[in-house]
Amino acid sequence: MATNDLSHILTTLGATAWPARERSRARVAAGLALTIYAGHTRDQGTPYLQHPLAVVAILRDELGVTQPETLLLGLLHDALEVDPSSEALVTHQLGAPFAERLRAMTPDHRLEKRPKAPGDETRWRMKTAALPAEELLVRLTDRIHNLRDLATSPNQERRRKFVRNLTAFHLPLADAARRLSPHLKAAHTLLNAEYVHHEQEVRP
Repeated sequence: MATNDLSHILTTLGATAWPARERSRARVAAGLALTIYAGHTRDQGTPYLQHPLAVVAILRDELGVTQPETLLLGLLHDALEVDPSSEALVTHQLGAPFAERLRAMTPDHRLEKRPKAPGDETRWRMKTAALPAEELLVRLTDRIHNLRDLATSPNQERRRKFVRNLTAFHLPLADAARRLSPHLKAAHTLLNAEYVHHEQEVRP
């Protein structure tokens, strides 16, 4: 089934087993995902929606996440990065608190629709490190999928950057956070497995 199909998104979320209110929110979030990610592609040339769906699948199947709101954050974690102007739509359909959570998970230069400037990487790391546990879990899961997807990226510098950031920032952050929840502990284990996988690239 194609990833641009509403029922496929709901199945990936596992929403058919959710209570009625959460199922309703899942349908709204799935519609937003189809709208916001439409027409956007990843560095690899694949439809952008495939990435957040992969993040949701990792959250559910490998990290054991069952909380509907966490999975919806996984589905829409890149929404404001891909289209900052969609914040009003997200706020209208899913509420201001949900939109604020997405803002906290989005780099400032993306929100401000400008090129990345000196200091932005440091600010983004500080912003990420300050995230609450659920949002941090989603961001680490995003990184897990990005690392797994590196082999299909034609951009060699992007690949090197991701590996550098893994050792310099994401692994230490995941190590510090793994005591906060079983899910974060599992995320640390998966990130460490990616380190082992990319070890040859990490070495000088």
